[in-house]
Amino acid sequence: MKLGTGILRPSSSSNLLHGCSNNQCAATSNSQKVVGSKSKILSLNMTTTNSSWNSKVISNINSTLPLQPKTLKLRDKWMEFQGSKNWEGLLDPLDDGLRDEILRYGQFVDASYRCFDFDTSSLDYAMCRYQKSSMLTQCGLKNTGYKVTKSLHATSGVQLPNWTEKMPSWVSTQSSWIGYVAVCQDKNEIARLGRRDVVIAYRGTATCMEWIENLRATLTCLPGDMAPDNCQSMVQSGLLSLYTSTTGTRPSLQDSIRDEVNKILQKYADEPLSITVTGHSLGAALATLTAHDITTTFKHAPLVTVVSFGGPRVGNKNFRCQLEKSGTKVLRIVNSDDPITKVPGFVVEENSTAAGLSNWLQRRVEDTQWVYAEIGKELRLSSRDCPQLSNGSVATCHDLKTYLHLVDNFVSSNCPLRATAKRVLDRAQEEKQQLFV
Repeated sequence: MKLGTGILRPSSSSNLLHGCSNNQCAATSNSQKVVGSKSKILSLNMTTTNSSWNSKVISNINSTLPLQPKTLKLRDKWMEFQGSKNWEGLLDPLDDGLRDEILRYGQFVDASYRCFDFDTSSLDYAMCRYQKSSMLTQCGLKNTGYKVTKSLHATSGVQLPNWTEKMPSWVSTQSSWIGYVAVCQDKNEIARLGRRDVVIAYRGTATCMEWIENLRATLTCLPGDMAPDNCQSMVQSGLLSLYTSTTGTRPSLQDSIRDEVNKILQKYADEPLSITVTGHSLGAALATLTAHDITTTFKHAPLVTVVSFGGPRVGNKNFRCQLEKSGTKVLRIVNSDDPITKVPGFVVEENSTAAGLSNWLQRRVEDTQWVYAEIGKELRLSSRDCPQLSNGSVATCHDLKTYLHLVDNFVSSNCPLRATAKRVLDRAQEEKQQLFV
C-alpha cells in the first residue's frame, strides 16, 4: 500500500539542513566547494555532451572571458551531475559538487511546500499562496536566478459517493496546486551552471483526494501516447490519475507540462538547455512520470533528469526499460529507514528465475499488477547514522528536512557522516603525532 506523504511543513530555511549539533555534523569536505558563489564569466563553453539538443547548439557558444580555476567545476561537469554517465564515481563517496546540486534542487522542492496553503479554513485552501512573480522571493529563493513561468495543478479522477457532500468542502477538493515550472534567467547563473536550466518542482501528498489516489496502488497501462511498447509499460493507478485527470475548468497536469515545455523548447532553441524534474514523496513519483512524458512527447528534448527525495515506487520493469531507452536520467535519494520508499507492491529480483522461481510462476506473479521495479540510480542514506535522527518516527524519516540534512552530511557508505570522517581524520593525526614522540 502506498503511503506517500509530505504534509509536514518545513521549518525556516535557516534551519533546513542543520538537524544535528556542530560536533556531530562538522564539515570536513574532501574538496573545495565552489558551487555556492556566482561566477561573472559569460562563457558557456562545454567539454562533454551526451544530448542531441546540446550538441546542436554548442557550436554557437563562444567564450568571452578567461576561466578561473575555481569556476571550472560545475560548468564543466554539469552533464555528469545531471546523469550523462549515470553518476558513476560520484555517489560513493558523494562528490561535493553533486551534493550542492542535490541540495539546490531540494530547496526548490521545499519552496513548493512553502507556497502551498494548508489552511483548510481558507478560501484558497490547496492553492498557491503567492503570485508567480513573487513566489520564489517569498520562499527565500530570491537570489537563485530562476523565474517561475507556470503554476501546476493536479486533479484526482476519483468520483466520491453522494454522501460525502455532507462533509466539509476541503475533504473533496479535487484539484490542487502541486508545483511549478521555473527557468533560469540570470546571465551570471547561466554561466555558472554551464547551461540554461529548467526546474519542475513538486510537493508531496497534502489533500484527502491525493491520499485516496495514493491508495490506488495497482499497476495500470500507460495511455498510448506515453507507451510506445503497446501497453507493456505500467505505472501506479492513482499516480497516473493525478497526472492525466482534468476538470471542466482546469487542464490536466500532463497538458500543462506539455504546453509549457513546448514553449520553453521553442524559446530557447539555440541554447544549451537542461530540464530537471524534482520532488518529494508523491512529488518524487510525479517527477519520474513527468520526465518520461517529456522524453516520449518531444523527440529532440534536451537532457531530462529526475532528482527525487523519498519517492515511492512508480512502475513496472517495462516502464523502467522505456525510461532507460529514452535517455531519461533518474537519481533517487533514499533513506533506508523510510518505509515510503519500499511501497507500493513488491519487487521481483532480476535473478529470481535462476534462484528457483520458474518463468511460468514469475509471469503469473507479474500479471497480478503488484510487481514493481526499482528505477534509476540510488543514493542510499540512513537516518540511523545521525544520533539526533536515529530514534525518529516514520514521519521524521520521511520528512524532506531529514533528506536534505542527510545529503548535506553524507560522505560515503564506509563513512556515512562528515562527523565520522572528522573523528577518523583526527584519530589518524593523533597516531601520526605519536610516532614522532
